[in-house]
This record gives sequence, structure tokens and C-alpha cells, in this order.
Amino acid sequence: MNANHHSSPPKSLLRQVGRAIADFQMIGDGDRILLGVSGGKDSLSLLQILRHLQTYAPVRFGLAALTVDPEVPGFDPQRLKAYYDQLGIPWHYEQQPLLEQAKAHMDGDSFCAYCSRMKRGIMYRICREQGYNVLALGQHLDDLAESLLLSLFHGGQLRTMKAHYANQDGDVRIIRPLVYCRERQMADYASRAALPVIPDSCPACFTMPTRRDHMKALLAREEHEHGHLFANILHAIRPLMTEGGLPQPGWPSADRRPTDVG
Repeated sequence: MNANHHSSPPKSLLRQVGRAIADFQMIGDGDRILLGVSGGKDSLSLLQILRHLQTYAPVRFGLAALTVDPEVPGFDPQRLKAYYDQLGIPWHYEQQPLLEQAKAHMDGDSFCAYCSRMKRGIMYRICREQGYNVLALGQHLDDLAESLLLSLFHGGQLRTMKAHYANQDGDVRIIRPLVYCRERQMADYASRAALPVIPDSCPACFTMPTRRDHMKALLAREEHEHGHLFANILHAIRPLMTEGGLPQPGWPSADRRPTDVG
């Protein structure tokens, strides 16, 4: 399938992502963005959205993709390489046997948490080696709502994922442009545009329902009864999404000052 035949992202998605980028000051002029693409519907949708925004955004920014292949049986993101070539974007592909490493080194951690931490380390390394100052991730509002409940129920804390923050070393900014978007929007778009989604087949994820699955089901039941549930959750978690303030967008510049988010 030729990538050029894919339909453009719907205006509703473009509008929500554009608003999130503006509200949380995610992208500055001259930014070089590395997008983590797992091969799932969310990250592939975000890839198309950011490519589309590149054509008319008021700031100029670079965009490249990184796929980390965890070398898990049955999960093969290799075909994304040809897709990136069709799109004509720079890409990076890193292979690491995360499942095997987890068996050897995991200590009191869930495999998902271990894998996530290892992948993040690889992403930071590629950013540093290749000169990307922004790492874009594909989590959406459903993910943030589930994280809030997990933190509340199991961690005793009022926390969720941040929309925009700097890593511990301060050399990479992390952005989540889909924070205003719903998971079903990505599913609809990925299906309609025939994006090359690679089914998640990690054996560790399928051995038993995760706590996150329980939260997803709980939220679905509540939303069925209360249509404004996610709008209310978004309103409630906005302060948590910018906790500690927003980092400065773009390359470090003495004359650029972050503004407050209303």
C-alpha cells in the first residue's frame, strides 16, 4: 500500500492536537522532534498528525521516528521501515531483547514497567546521539485518566502523565500532543486510513488482565452513564499535567520566556 494514499487526519484530531501544542507550549521554532512509534494505532496516528501539521504550522520543526523492537516472539515491527521510507521521513530502528533482559535483571518490577523504562532509556540515548531536543509520545486522554485512577487507587497519590516536561538531565523535552484526544478517535482514524498497525502480541501483557485494564473497564462503565466523564476528568487533571511548570519550548534562548497556561 502506498503511504501517499492515506487519508488526511480528521479536522477534529488536528484541532485538538493543535490546541494541546499551543496550550502546553510543546513545539518551538527549530525543534527537532523524535517520535516514539511502537506500531500501535496511537503512535502511527500521531505520526500522520505531526506530518500534516508540519505543512502549515506557524513554526518550523523537524520530525523523525524511532521504533524500539523488543524482540518479543510474535511481535515484528520490521515492516515499519518500509513505511517510513514511503513517507520520506528519517527513522531509527533499535533492537533489544527486552523480554530476555527482564527475566535476567527484573527485581520486584512488572515486566511492563521494566520494558517501558528500558525503552525510555533507548529513546533518550538516540535523542542525544542524533541531536533531537524533543521526544514525542503517543499517550492520549484515556491513558491519562487510567493513570490518574491507578495512582489514586494503588499509589495513594494524585498524579497522572504530564503533557510537557523536561527529563531529569534537562536536555530533552517530552511532549504528549494527544492529551486532548480520545483513544476511539485514533482507532477510527487508523482503521479508515489503513495505517500499518502492528498488533501487540507481548506474552507478558496477555498472561493476566492488568490493573490498567480494570481501570479502562471502570471508566467505560462510568462514561456509559455519564457522557461528560472525560471532559470532567480533563478539567480536573489540568493542574497535574503541568505540575512544576512548563519547560521552555525550542532551543535554549535567552530572549524566550515561557508564558503561563490559563
